Amino acid sequence: MKKFLLIPDSFKGTMSSTQICSIMEEAIHRYYPESTVVSIPVADGGEGSVDSFLTAMGGERVVVEVTGPYFGKMEAFYGIVDGDTAVIEMAACAGLPLVGDDKRTHQATTYGVGELMLHAARRGCKRIIVGLGGSATTDGGTGAAAASGVGFYNRKGEKFVPTGETLAEITRIDESTRDSVLDGIEIVTMCDIDNPLHGKHGAAHVFGPQKGADGKMVEFLDAQLRALGETVSQSLGKEIANLPGAGAAGGMGGGMVAFFDAKLEMGIDVVLDTVRFDELLEGASMVFTGEGKLDSQSLRGKVVMGIARRTKRQDVPLVAVVGDIGDPIEGAYDGGVSAIFSINRVAKDFKQVMARAPQDLALTMDNLMRFLHRLKV
Repeated sequence: MKKFLLIPDSFKGTMSSTQICSIMEEAIHRYYPESTVVSIPVADGGEGSVDSFLTAMGGERVVVEVTGPYFGKMEAFYGIVDGDTAVIEMAACAGLPLVGDDKRTHQATTYGVGELMLHAARRGCKRIIVGLGGSATTDGGTGAAAASGVGFYNRKGEKFVPTGETLAEITRIDESTRDSVLDGIEIVTMCDIDNPLHGKHGAAHVFGPQKGADGKMVEFLDAQLRALGETVSQSLGKEIANLPGAGAAGGMGGGMVAFFDAKLEMGIDVVLDTVRFDELLEGASMVFTGEGKLDSQSLRGKVVMGIARRTKRQDVPLVAVVGDIGDPIEGAYDGGVSAIFSINRVAKDFKQVMARAPQDLALTMDNLMRFLHRLKV
């Protein structure tokens, strides 16, 4: 009996990874009704990550009242999978969609993320995965750290909760007061970008504008993040300024390392390890993956190439079904991708045909499975 693994990323703004898995599975069972199909929807750490893990693995969705982006109370959530692994997406309480048109990234906080982490730890979780992405914040993770008990002090010796506009006011950081419930817990951060904390490629310059920061505010926030990096170096002896990924989610990547000793890992590797993908690959006939557009950026190691590394090791064919194909992508084949197919059947810019993507994916998968079945593959 054949076994197929489905592990696509979402087609941003078009189809969720769960929807893609459903369409793929229907086509496969049409031609191989007795086959085993394992669906592993993927999210990159941003909005939808918790649901993707719960769909793939089962588990519990936990709803908690926490602090929102502008310090008001709100309901957020996290997931528990594998019994003692918590999956948190920072977007659940510090996400850009939560602030609507009221974008004040210099005043937004990650405090609620720290509260979710504490709640998961008190529930007995031994591993916490924090997904970075879709944030409204530029506080360098200081809000989350403050929620966990880390003390931030200004020149007057006063303790306060920093935001993006007050990072330079921090003169001392005291980690000794961090809640001991987090001690001994493995904290992993899903981070798919390599931006440093500050500078032209840092958090403020690259991500600030989409969070409402104009040119003047970008420069101000960049200086604040630079000051944070210097204070972390002086108070904690940790160098995060040029750490690849430190600039993720408004500097949250750097903050996770500085205040929680977290490991920054590529999101797809965290997903594959957590769902035990290497074990699922055993006996698999073929793996299907995909994303909105496969191009040179994809070759840097995100979803498709991260999966390809694993399938190549076990010599399992990997087929990428994508919205569109860019140039150059020849390196994908060397990296372990067996074949790449675009669902763009009318040869127009994918943005013009996004509305028909579910139908075109279904037709493309039907065509592929029809061909494989005819070859008796």
